[in-house]
Amino acid sequence: MDILVTGGAGFIGSHFVRGLLNNEFPLAPGGAFTDAAVTVVDKLTYAGNRANLPESHPRLRFVRGDICDRELMLELSRGQDAVVHFAAESHVDRSLVSADDFVQTNVVGTHCVLEAAMAARVGRVVHVSTDEVYGSIAEGSWTEEWPLSPNSPYAASKAASDLIALAYVRTHGLDLSITRCTNNYGPYQHPEKFIPLFATNLLTGRPAPLYGDGSNRREWLHVSDHCRAIFAVLTKGRAGHVYNVGGGTERSNRQIADELLRLCGARPELVARVADRKAHDLRYALDDSKIRAELGYQPLVPFEQGLADTVAWYRENAAWWRPLAAARDAQISDGAAAA
Repeated sequence: MDILVTGGAGFIGSHFVRGLLNNEFPLAPGGAFTDAAVTVVDKLTYAGNRANLPESHPRLRFVRGDICDRELMLELSRGQDAVVHFAAESHVDRSLVSADDFVQTNVVGTHCVLEAAMAARVGRVVHVSTDEVYGSIAEGSWTEEWPLSPNSPYAASKAASDLIALAYVRTHGLDLSITRCTNNYGPYQHPEKFIPLFATNLLTGRPAPLYGDGSNRREWLHVSDHCRAIFAVLTKGRAGHVYNVGGGTERSNRQIADELLRLCGARPELVARVADRKAHDLRYALDDSKIRAELGYQPLVPFEQGLADTVAWYRENAAWWRPLAAARDAQISDGAAAA
């Protein structure tokens, strides 16, 4: 079996690729994708890191390229049994000050991926999306049938890509499913994101910025659980269906900050309250009963243990994140939005 992974050098994509190469996922029906040959295409922007993947592996081929390059995507898609599409601009704050890249990559890029998959007659496609396409919910949780109501340029670009993907199912019969996941955390996450930003700053005795009063609430899922869900959808999901991937662990940002202070052994005064960001969604919550009942999936990593392990990883792998944090800080000092 051959599988093409877009954005496979990013945080979630690289975890998925390593899982494939190590045969870490539960055995799929008929043994599909066991010992699969994996092709990764990644533009290696600031969020893509070649060091997230093995330097060499007999079943791994790495191609540096842009998913908006239609000829390249067609070439890479030929002969593939499946495409898992992770490649995306994904940081909300960046979308507030520069939405162009988000529309280009998330909308135009997804269109190129789908066109190539269709032209190359790829047998299966999974489009990886986000819970942010639903907007914000004060109470209860979103089902897959919930209307899309994105509030940021990032979320809007992902909602647009979802609709394009579903249109290719209905119009062209493409065998495609969509996953929408809650907030992820774990090793190899870029230090502009909330948990690694706090961890890397607190571990070095620097202030960590908390938006507003910290009352915004999210569900949290370890990246390894997310990748297991994606593999389940890849191998057992139904065409034209959306699968919510919830974490089941809801926390306010203030609660996460307090837990990170404890894990990092940092002083409470290092949490620095900053002005809230524009259109900051108050709460996300997913109803993931569909993927649990239909595909037999459930998360395995307890949040408290996963968060502790994640902080330990950042403590032990400063050589990986220090250059990224330095670049992040330089951009902030030049006027970019705070992470």
